[in-house]
Amino acid sequence: MGRGFTAGSPGMIKRFVAIAGNVGVGKSTLTRLLAERMGWEPFFEAVDDNPYLPDFYRDMRAWSFHSQVFFLSRRLRHHHDLLMRPHSVVQDRSVYEDAEVFARNLYEQGSMDERDYRSYRELYEVLCALVPPPDLVIYLRADVETLLHRIRLRGREYEQDIDPAYLQRLNRLYDAWIEDFHLCPVLTIQSDTLDFVHQSHDLDRIIQAMNEKLAGKAIMVL
Repeated sequence: MGRGFTAGSPGMIKRFVAIAGNVGVGKSTLTRLLAERMGWEPFFEAVDDNPYLPDFYRDMRAWSFHSQVFFLSRRLRHHHDLLMRPHSVVQDRSVYEDAEVFARNLYEQGSMDERDYRSYRELYEVLCALVPPPDLVIYLRADVETLLHRIRLRGREYEQDIDPAYLQRLNRLYDAWIEDFHLCPVLTIQSDTLDFVHQSHDLDRIIQAMNEKLAGKAIMVL
């Protein structure tokens, strides 16, 4: 923790904050707002360039391992690159979510067999042991009804028929991951009643809680 210094702010500690959370919860928006307010560099989740995706969607069980290994390697590369930045960064989606949430969901629903899942987990755990964690993970959480409302508002056509049961499964896996995650501090934000886009005081509350958590205070949930 405390690697380097923020650009343009002599004496300020460099920070690496990752924002985690379910589909539609507001990760990209909060990444942008925190970057603007704090003067940090934002890093947004890349548009999918996974060469296995066409095969994966055609036959998930046959290609889920290949697809997830590609996502893992790409996100680990991004994570390493952000660690090397000379200034503070805030990242949309952490390196951990592909394995702890999405790959686990594929395994639990029968789209990845046990042999492949065990091999994938072993690779993930070894790599994570070698790569330093962020200074803080902010876990944005919301109920399924809130997620569906926000997904409708942002209007991406391919998301409009998303299954509420799928979002509920992901919420369960996110909660289970965060409960057992101890590589770095976590700030959980229950965002159903927050409007950090239109209400500046809600964003102020998040920033205050983030700074307190980075300073070592025991705040757990906002």
